Amino acid sequence: MEDVTRKRLAEVARQKAQIPFHGYIKDKESNIEPIIKHFPKWNIKEADRAWCAAFVYYCCIETGFQIPYSPNECISCSLAGCGGWEEYAIGDSRIEYHRRDGSFTPEIGDIVIYDKVFINQEHDHIGIILEIFDNTIIVAEGNTFNDNISGVIERPIDEHIRAYIRIPNGYCY
Repeated sequence: MEDVTRKRLAEVARQKAQIPFHGYIKDKESNIEPIIKHFPKWNIKEADRAWCAAFVYYCCIETGFQIPYSPNECISCSLAGCGGWEEYAIGDSRIEYHRRDGSFTPEIGDIVIYDKVFINQEHDHIGIILEIFDNTIIVAEGNTFNDNISGVIERPIDEHIRAYIRIPNGYCY
């Protein structure tokens, strides 16, 4: 499991984001089945326009991290939801969870949770960090800008960032 690293997660996430995956968009059927198949209680129609957290999970699984889709630490939802990722990270002491307002320095392959990006609510979006600059990060995301398409996006390091999650290299639930 030495190749199951955050660095590799970032590589996989970039590759998968650039496919691109998309939900139902003008004149195209959805192609998010590979992402959604990990969540047996969900279907493509239900996931449409709400699959950013499922995309992060998909990238983690494709990298080789061994994580159940609904770990015991998830109280409100599975890892198909941003809130589920937050509950999971807080509840599993092996995973680092850092609020934006701390002294934590994010790294490539960390997961970022956002507040008030799409629906003006807490933890409403999520992605995987690919690059870090002084005032911005480059992130692989599913359902970017609510366009229902995956992509690589530059986002400001600002008040919209809620927290960072760091999964240890070689992590196995």
